Amino acid sequence: MSGTRALLEVQDLQIDIVSAKHRHNVVENVSFTIDHGETFGLVGESGCGKSITALAMIGLLRSPLVISSGSIRFRDRELRGLPERELRKLRGNRIAMIFQEPMTALNPVSPVGRQIAEMFVLHQGATWHEAERKAVEALASVQVPAPEQRVKSYPHEMSGGMRQRIMIAIALACKPDLLIADEPTTALDVTVQAEILKLMKELCSARGTAVLMISHDLGVIAKMCRNVGIMYAGHLVEQRPVEAIFRSPSHPYTNGLLNSLPRLGSRGIHGRKRLQEITGVVPSISAFPAGCRFQPRCERASALCATTQPDQADLGDEGYVRCFHHG
Repeated sequence: MSGTRALLEVQDLQIDIVSAKHRHNVVENVSFTIDHGETFGLVGESGCGKSITALAMIGLLRSPLVISSGSIRFRDRELRGLPERELRKLRGNRIAMIFQEPMTALNPVSPVGRQIAEMFVLHQGATWHEAERKAVEALASVQVPAPEQRVKSYPHEMSGGMRQRIMIAIALACKPDLLIADEPTTALDVTVQAEILKLMKELCSARGTAVLMISHDLGVIAKMCRNVGIMYAGHLVEQRPVEAIFRSPSHPYTNGLLNSLPRLGSRGIHGRKRLQEITGVVPSISAFPAGCRFQPRCERASALCATTQPDQADLGDEGYVRCFHHG
């Protein structure tokens, strides 16, 4: 946004696992920005550092994970090092989060209406009577049928899709500036996934809420996001507009992810019938390779890749890639 600071600016973020004897890097040199009202995608395999990055942003990292360096600025305010009391004022209010599994995120012994109402009491100073009325309105906004009755229901009495609607209602209750959605459609069937994504997109667009969409599913990212960052083994290896990623992936890992997608009525990107796999396995945190972390699995790797980490290569208006042999 020209002339306006981004809503969120993450710069050179590094997160380590620290023990008495060892220190292992988990996330390194991760930088991205999210503008007001933008939906930004963060994609990668399980264990690549997506969720840890999100937790670091809202001060929910717990020992042995620590932020070693970098900056996290929200509305031009540095969040790293902010006292817990100040972070609590932001969490659920200006920054909200939807977690992967609503059954574990929701309180199993509290009616869902009270869990929604609590947001209005804690962050807006509403009375419980006012908050309970707003909870009914919040349930109606996420298209829960018979919201006046559903406020009295417990999480175990609801389907997975309905619980995820409750999570969205809680997250958006205070009309946050930023919503972090961590794999919000995991474990839901395809039809329910589509409904939840459509609902999130409509509500966030209507309220001007920016979204950080964390997923391993490129199909979800294609539907929801304008820009996307591809993570591998703690590194952000490519960051570009979604259209550019699908049209001409630059990093070999991104290319591998796209080639592994099934396509109806297609023989694949290179005319092959079989889906292509990325050979090898994701490296362990305690045994990241020297140089580029993807090079043991990369068909383009050279001797340079095995010894030196690639710097950010500017792709102009289309973002950047970290690869010596991109394109």
